[in-house]
Amino acid sequence: MTQIDLYKTLDKPSEGIYKEKGSKFIAYAYPVFTEDEIKAHIADLKKQYYDARHHCYAWQLGADGKLFRANDDGEPSGTAGKPIHGQIRSHELSNILIVIIRYFGGTKLGTSGLIRAYREASIDAINNGNIIERTVDDVYRLEFDYGVMNDIMKIMKEEAPNIIRQDFDLRCSIEWSCRQQNVERINARLTKLESVNIEFLRTT
Repeated sequence: MTQIDLYKTLDKPSEGIYKEKGSKFIAYAYPVFTEDEIKAHIADLKKQYYDARHHCYAWQLGADGKLFRANDDGEPSGTAGKPIHGQIRSHELSNILIVIIRYFGGTKLGTSGLIRAYREASIDAINNGNIIERTVDDVYRLEFDYGVMNDIMKIMKEEAPNIIRQDFDLRCSIEWSCRQQNVERINARLTKLESVNIEFLRTT
């Protein structure tokens, strides 16, 4: 991933499965944007598969991939979360959560067997999904007076950011988003106009 505001992820949730010596590894992969989303998915799966022995997972957020976590949930250290995260890395994915539910089959798989099982279940979930490229977008609110309306709309038309909402009441406002690499150029044009206030809202 050479561009810091471009990354690969899944377009929608996908599932995978791996079976070994009676043990079943059920994998779920989700596109996610926040840690709250991640917690909600994990909680839902723990409720749905309440009788499973382990609910192991790994996730990664951000185009730079610096925010991540891996959890073995009771499996021997490094045998579950790490191989799951390894597949997220090797497929160059981000903004993704993979959770694998394990039902023990009565036969221990050993360290190498567990690593292989969690790796293969992760690969199956990823391969069953659709990988897409997404841009990292910043969202802004622009407030301005009617006097510069034509100039504002000219910039909006030429730069073509995504218009989220518009309000032309007592004081005009536009909420818009665009790819991070284009933000500086657009804001430079807008700030040259009088009575303009630009407020950063969030990154998506």
